[in-house]
Amino acid sequence: MQLLQNKVALITGATRGIGRGIALSFAQNGANIAFTYVSSEEKAHALEAELKNLGVKAKGYKSDAGNFKAADELVNAVVEEFGTIDVLVNNAGVTRDTLLMRMSEQQWDEVMNANLKSVFNLTKAIQRPMLKAKKGSIINMSSVVGVKGNAGQSNYAASKAGIIGFTKSVALELGSRNIRCNAIAPGFIETEMTAALDEKKVQQWRDSIPLKRGGTSEDVANLTLFLASDMSAYITGQCINVCGGMLT
Repeated sequence: MQLLQNKVALITGATRGIGRGIALSFAQNGANIAFTYVSSEEKAHALEAELKNLGVKAKGYKSDAGNFKAADELVNAVVEEFGTIDVLVNNAGVTRDTLLMRMSEQQWDEVMNANLKSVFNLTKAIQRPMLKAKKGSIINMSSVVGVKGNAGQSNYAASKAGIIGFTKSVALELGSRNIRCNAIAPGFIETEMTAALDEKKVQQWRDSIPLKRGGTSEDVANLTLFLASDMSAYITGQCINVCGGMLT
């Protein structure tokens, strides 16, 4: 059974890591995919082709989720191309890690804009087609860092904590219209970014996790798929950790 058969999903920041895993999982479950990217045309074209090979409609849009006007234009373009949007996955984000005493205003603003303002921008814009359809699922990518904090990531932690509060508020506002809004808080997920880190340090992180491994993009994608599907029809306003027991 394909859980998202004929649904339309918009996924931000989908050309690598968790976003790419979500796009592939959704397509394998029958969803037509619109996704955004900001830099790599080559990766975007490759993902678009890979998704189409799975038998669904797919299109990449070069768009900055942190730009209010661009986000609004993106949603209009996707609705014009696909007819509607059933699922929004706010996945785009950046890190600018450093201790607070060394953090510049620019490093703070860049993270807030890309991680938190982007969620406001897309969620506000997506309301129109979802309210018209009287249904929808909005999934916001937070982080365990937004739940527990982390030294050297005060900007990132603040942005991800903000996403959780935003998610709960939107769930309360839109629940009566059959629009659900949930957040996911991944823990240590092994992606292209972590592959470049020192292996001994990475192993220490794995050993500190109850399940004794880092998570995968597929682990996060599986929960995202569930929250996007009708199987989670009575779940809204929640933040669910995907962390191998790290916060248990």
